[in-house]
This record gives sequence, structure tokens and C-alpha cells, in this order.
Amino acid sequence: MSYNIFQDWKSNKGNIKARIILVFFRIAHLATINRLLFFLFIPYLIVYRVLVEWILCVELPYKTKVGANFIIYHGQSLVINDGSIIGKNCIVRHCTTLGNKQLAEGKYSACPVLGDNVDIGCNVCIIGPISIGDNVKIGAGSVVTKDVPSNSVVVGNPGRIISMAQSIK
Repeated sequence: MSYNIFQDWKSNKGNIKARIILVFFRIAHLATINRLLFFLFIPYLIVYRVLVEWILCVELPYKTKVGANFIIYHGQSLVINDGSIIGKNCIVRHCTTLGNKQLAEGKYSACPVLGDNVDIGCNVCIIGPISIGDNVKIGAGSVVTKDVPSNSVVVGNPGRIISMAQSIK
């Protein structure tokens, strides 16, 4: 298995904060490979949490599955639940939340799964056990609680599809 801690470097050109966050994240994510690495990485994971979550204000848990070329614009108040899955070439902007929803006392739903090439505007909430297809754009301020098919544009609260590209065969 090859693993490149700089896989997001080019995608975040000119954005030093995102580069720092993502290199730290990729190193911390190595702790998920096996139990021995996890125990060896415990001090690093503590530093990661303090630096990235508390100082840089981006909640990107090391257990989160994130594809290559992840882009963070204006990384501030970004909250991503560790059960979320993010595809390749995705973009998130400040004040975005990807998370689960509370079902009952102490019980929570699954988290969103994002396909490849998803572009998320600022102040977006994507909540619950939903799938966002490939090549989706989600407008600023949208609240998405239902599945979104590939090649769609979603806006509003609640999020609604305003256009879908025709697939070329």
C-alpha cells in the first residue's frame, strides 16, 4: 500500500493553512493502518488534535476517510464527523459541517458519503446517512439531508436540486 502524505499539496497551492492541516491529517491518518501504529502515534494524535482542532479550528478527525486532492478553502469552523467519507478532488469551504444526526437518546445516524469532484460552498450542512454523487456542486448556505444524484447542483434550505447535467455517452 502506498501512502503519500503530500497528496493534497498541489491542490492547495497558495493556501499554506490548508497544506499544513492536510499534511498533519495524512500523517495522523497513518495511525489507522494497524493497532501498533496507533499506539506509537498517540503522542502525535494529541498534538494533531490540539494544533488542528483547537488552534486552527478545523475538526478533521484522523479516522475520516478522505480521497486524494482534498481542498480546503478558508479553513475555519470546518466540522467533519469521523464517520464521513469524502471522495477524490473534493472542495470544502469555511463553516461547513458533515455529520450525523441524533436519532434517539445516545443513538446517532450514519454520516454522509461524498463522491468524487464534489464542490461545497461555505456555511453548508450535510447531515445524516446520505450519499452525494460525483460532480455535485452544493451552494453556499445549503442544508442537505437527502441523497443527491451525480452531476447535480443543489441550493437552499432545505437543499433542492436546481439542475442536472446530462451524462455524455
